[in-house]
Amino acid sequence: MVVDKKKRYFPNLNGIRAIAASLVVFHHLEQAKHALGIANVYDMPIIQHAGRLGVGLFFVLSGFLITYLLLEERGRFGNVDAKKFYLRRVFRIWPIYFLIIGLSFFVFPHIPIFDYPGIEEKLTVDLPERLALLLLVLPNFAFVLYDLPYWCAQTWSIGVEEQFYYLWPWLIKYPKKRIPILIFFLALTAGLLYLGLEMADPSEETRKSMITTFLGQFRIQTMALGGLCAWLVYNDKTKFLDFIFRKDVQIVAYTMLLALFFSGVHFFGFLEVYALFFAFFVLNVSCNPNTIVHLGHPVMDHLGKISYGLYIYHVAVIVVIINLFEMYAPGWRDVSYQVVLYIVSFIASVAVATFSFNYIEKPLLAYKDRKFGR
Repeated sequence: MVVDKKKRYFPNLNGIRAIAASLVVFHHLEQAKHALGIANVYDMPIIQHAGRLGVGLFFVLSGFLITYLLLEERGRFGNVDAKKFYLRRVFRIWPIYFLIIGLSFFVFPHIPIFDYPGIEEKLTVDLPERLALLLLVLPNFAFVLYDLPYWCAQTWSIGVEEQFYYLWPWLIKYPKKRIPILIFFLALTAGLLYLGLEMADPSEETRKSMITTFLGQFRIQTMALGGLCAWLVYNDKTKFLDFIFRKDVQIVAYTMLLALFFSGVHFFGFLEVYALFFAFFVLNVSCNPNTIVHLGHPVMDHLGKISYGLYIYHVAVIVVIINLFEMYAPGWRDVSYQVVLYIVSFIASVAVATFSFNYIEKPLLAYKDRKFGR
């Protein structure tokens, strides 16, 4: 039965994207300084976790939004058009994904200002295998099995998102067949990893480490949690939502989240615990009219709009800025250096992402909405 549900607009989503992207930029800036021998705080647990938590927040939000859109499509049209769904994702994700891959392998290595430690090996050893996996949009497999040039290493999470997209529309389209669909998806993923490990042929110890890293990154469950949140909202589960929308519950939850974050505590399954907080956060700021957190500031909105480009380009921008400072102010290492490095790196990353959004992504977004929207 087709239900006539109007399309719903969720406020503050760009603000959430802005927070997630900023966490990742912060993490990679300290990571780059660490690799280049510049004074840094990369070894602090809070810094170590910032990147993964930023990606985790992206994953929860992605699961929430994609699931709601699929449920909405099924409700309005009685089905899910998988072909149009994939074409929309292709036009959103692939253009600048392939752009950063192409630049990282064929352009940046020939420009000294992009130089970064350990790049040579990642551009020569096992190059066909790396490129094949990247061209198949399996960057998480490439990252785990062969590692990637630093400029595009962050694309591993794009691979995880893409694999979520391979699974999720079919679960929404055929809910009664979800068990065989899920088994097929997990078997295919395990088979791909097995084939990859056989090709890479690492030592037994390295093989175990690769599997652990892959499983640690393959956070489909985090996106599924976002999907559960979308299901709760779409089906108006008011009894549950009214409870988590209470002001006192928000205060307690956010206090616990901040305490956990600033403590830097690491424990088994801590990313899943954060994911629960992120799910709570996404539900409240996007669906609760009485949310105590508001992210509608124009700056946050803009950062959210360009967040995909900001995520894709910022690593290369950071490397360039650090190398420029090294070239033109080699002895500059005081507190002012750190402050200026942060400001210039962030502003430059935003500028590059804004240019990309306006002249590459935005026209393609308009095209995919016009041709493949529902």
